[in-house]
Amino acid sequence: MYQNHYGLRELPFTLTPNTSFYCDLEGHRSALEVLLTALQTGEGFIKVVGEVGTGKTLLCRKLLNELPENYVTAYIPNPYLSPEELRAQIAQELQIDLHGEHSQQRVTQAIQQRLLDINQQDKTVVIVLDEAQALPSDSLEALRLISNLETESRKLLHIVLFGQPELDERLAAREHRQLRQRISFSYHLQAMSVQELARYISHRLHIGGYKGPPMMSAKVVGMLHQASRGIPRLANVLCHKVLLLSYGEGVYSITPKHVRMAVDDTEDAYLPNANWGWWLLGLSAVVAAILAFGYYQGWLAEYLA
Repeated sequence: MYQNHYGLRELPFTLTPNTSFYCDLEGHRSALEVLLTALQTGEGFIKVVGEVGTGKTLLCRKLLNELPENYVTAYIPNPYLSPEELRAQIAQELQIDLHGEHSQQRVTQAIQQRLLDINQQDKTVVIVLDEAQALPSDSLEALRLISNLETESRKLLHIVLFGQPELDERLAAREHRQLRQRISFSYHLQAMSVQELARYISHRLHIGGYKGPPMMSAKVVGMLHQASRGIPRLANVLCHKVLLLSYGEGVYSITPKHVRMAVDDTEDAYLPNANWGWWLLGLSAVVAAILAFGYYQGWLAEYLA
């Protein structure tokens, strides 16, 4: 691959949600602050919604890593489960031995007892569900019923839902009005601005080990933002491809030609046909400054180390 070509320790634009590459974008930082505050002070459900590729899974894993030790977590990455499977998955995550128990009443009782035991240790249970829009309707209702478990003074668990906008459409249905009313905190993830994309690219290259001069001009970053619409997953795909293309040509700087070739080879990425060159020129100074600042930060960190 192009790692040696650019002096990288690891590939910086993979699609795997690696928290070591987490970039403290304003939207993700705000979402994380909302989540941590809600878990400390709120009750009921917490919901984070974002379009496909906006970094929900990475944020989800970042949350799990950031939670203090007094939280016990149950992480369910694929919630396309029946109510029975959902209860069994929660029990497994909470290390409950069901002894082959199939009675749903017994399973619920076992979960409640485990929650009480954890509560007596002054700890709080957090159930985190990624891709929550995939939860079947009867499983959403089962989740609501599980959330009823409580003592006289406090809830025994918090539930965090990460999902696509379809989750809001699901919850808008009349049958889910009780669950909808229990959502105490909600956050909507937005795509990156062009300035954030410039910082995002510099950050990931630096974490990957790049120490050279900025390889992408303001025009290139503007084209990448146009093509990806600021969606991190699409930006990663395009950045990976333009690095491959420049490596294949034996050059180090990314050109608009590389971006166009990458866009032509990528589903859901496109560049408008209109003449948007003046728009890019208007952003050049800002983006160039951000790229240079990101490079300076990386150089300074290496120097001080």
